[in-house]
Amino acid sequence: MALCGVLLKQQILLLLGLIVLAATKASQPNSSCGNVSCGNVSIPFPFGTEKGCYLNESFLITCDNTSETTPKPFLSYTKVPVLNISLDGELQVSISKARRCSKGVPENTSEFRADNTLSNFHISYTRNKFIAVGCNIFGFFDGYSSQGKKYPTGCAALCDNDSVVDTSECSGIGCCQAPIPKGVSGFSVNFWDVEQNNVVATNLNSCDYGLVTEETYNISLLRQEILQNRTTFPMVLDWAVGDETCEDAKGNSESYACKAENSTCYNSTNGPGYRCNCSSGFEGNPYLVHGCKDIDECQNSPSPCAKNEICTNLHGDYKCSCKKGYEQHTSTTGCHRVSQSKDIIIALCISIISLLVVLLGGSWILWGWKRRKHIRIKEKFFQQNGGLLLKQQLSSKQWSIETTKIFTSEELKKATNNYDENTILGQGGYGTVYKGKLSDNRVVAIKKSKIGDQSQIQQFINEVIVLTQISHRNVVKLFGCCLETEVPLLVYEFITNGTLCEHIHDKGRSSLLSWEKRLKIATETAEALAYLHSATSMPIIHRDVKTANILLDDNYTAKVADFGASRLVPLDQTQLTTLVQGTLGYLDPEYLQTSQLTEKSDVYSFGVVMAELLTGKKALSFDRPEIDRNLAISFVSAIKEDRLLQILETHIVNEGNMEQLKEVSNVAKRCLKLRGEDRPSMKEVATELEGLKSMEKYSLGSIDANTKKTEYLLSATSHSFEIEGCSTSTAAEYDSMKDQLLKLVDNGR
Repeated sequence: MALCGVLLKQQILLLLGLIVLAATKASQPNSSCGNVSCGNVSIPFPFGTEKGCYLNESFLITCDNTSETTPKPFLSYTKVPVLNISLDGELQVSISKARRCSKGVPENTSEFRADNTLSNFHISYTRNKFIAVGCNIFGFFDGYSSQGKKYPTGCAALCDNDSVVDTSECSGIGCCQAPIPKGVSGFSVNFWDVEQNNVVATNLNSCDYGLVTEETYNISLLRQEILQNRTTFPMVLDWAVGDETCEDAKGNSESYACKAENSTCYNSTNGPGYRCNCSSGFEGNPYLVHGCKDIDECQNSPSPCAKNEICTNLHGDYKCSCKKGYEQHTSTTGCHRVSQSKDIIIALCISIISLLVVLLGGSWILWGWKRRKHIRIKEKFFQQNGGLLLKQQLSSKQWSIETTKIFTSEELKKATNNYDENTILGQGGYGTVYKGKLSDNRVVAIKKSKIGDQSQIQQFINEVIVLTQISHRNVVKLFGCCLETEVPLLVYEFITNGTLCEHIHDKGRSSLLSWEKRLKIATETAEALAYLHSATSMPIIHRDVKTANILLDDNYTAKVADFGASRLVPLDQTQLTTLVQGTLGYLDPEYLQTSQLTEKSDVYSFGVVMAELLTGKKALSFDRPEIDRNLAISFVSAIKEDRLLQILETHIVNEGNMEQLKEVSNVAKRCLKLRGEDRPSMKEVATELEGLKSMEKYSLGSIDANTKKTEYLLSATSHSFEIEGCSTSTAAEYDSMKDQLLKLVDNGR
């Protein structure tokens, strides 16, 4: 048949979702959200109208309060009205119809199109239908998915003239309908003119209509409303959370949306994602932590129990028991009046004995099954936490962990009172640290690693491998590890006096940290780093030297910590090409620019630590003027401009130590050279500081000349004891500061 008309394309725009973050945590509404509604529409979580009241941007509902009448809700940042929201995964919206009244001239032109990359909702293929009304036309539904796949469909509406149109049905005479394809997130509507009995419809006064609306909409009423120029009709969308299946989503407890205790997860049947339901016997909102409430079935009318039974509500269920004077017979159903029949008594005794046998046998089988399951889970966790990788690494390098104890999960659970929140010492980049007490009364620090992906497991194994290579007093000692739990655990000696960061930047502690103690801490830290660089069987680059990773005991002995980011350097290499990792403010600018990690990167970071000890200022602070935000830059500038006295911590300066302060400041300045090759080695720095410390002992008569030189301890923990004021930012943050550092390196070259 010849195509007799101009194609009218009417596209109705629907922005169904904003950016859905892949690693977004499943948020909960804050306490100020309350019962949210807009006009006559209730808006349950995960939807919301304010920041903090919805799961993510896809579930934002814009409430228009500017109308003089009832407020109206819209899908986020669109003009698509929302009519109803159901926790069953359905969203009812109002969509405009397409109309063509003059051949080739479109009217009411608009679009309906989901963003192909951001859409999180799909048009329900079970709740909607496509309707075309007109004479001798083919209504064309051009559907497409968020991935760009096309799903076309349509139907033909034929007639000789308007008088033969059947208004009670939509079977092809003046009106036709077609099902909506599955997986459609957007569509456009077109009209094609077709021949009927070799005649093409040419009535320019008649109009053709196309729309998508609910399946249950009455056809006779629909046609009547279309012809009466009703412009919008209800349509149902299927909504879901994220783009993962239930199995994948459950693996990340933080982003898993089914927060209610008695909730279940089921995959979306129309596009990616999943939805949540309250379990059988519960009702409410499964996306809220306490959203699923127990249903009291006994309050239903009629009662679920029989006439001679008493209904008792249970958690998620109910039970029926016989009223007084009635009993349950094993051979019949329902409650019957009590009978003293001998046969009934015998049958009852046999039933009880049989039940006991079944229960005892079942309990024994269940105990054996749980025991085997527990063993399998431990084996699974051992492999999952890198146990095989650790064995392989130790075996291939001929290393030994004979002196390191392998703790059981029960031992560490008991030591931390089942990981009570009150035992948490701190949380760092690679895990949470708990304070625990072992059965031999040793107080320890137990680190529970954060395992979110395979790279985190590698960090954990890396730390264990590094620790086996260190034997030095100025590093926290490793007692052992546990790999049979869901996340791996490391057990270290407990350091009682906090971090150097706390002592420098806490006003109450800073005044107690004399210059003598500061020089002692700097010297011990330098000697520990020098040992890592040159005295181990394979050189170790710490890669995250900062005051928050230097612990102090009650004697102010320095303990270098946090080896989660450290790297072993093969003996035939002097540098490694790595993904840049560290803490901004302490990070070597040359390493930041080239990704070439060398021992001189630790030297730069140590120079920042020395500057902190001398000035009492933080390594990086956006509270200071822009020129002084980076301590390393402002410290070097002050020395060059002969302003050292202005930036030194006031209480550490006296008439007798000014020359020594200048010498130490010059050592720090050399460590902060922009070019790594211009910096001294850690061994040279340690030697110079030890010499200056010895000069101080000689010149100050008040110090005991027989004080023993500080010795060194064993190694390390990924220290996370951060307090307010000692939190630092990673290299992924503060891009402006990063650009400034890179510019300095370029100028320095």
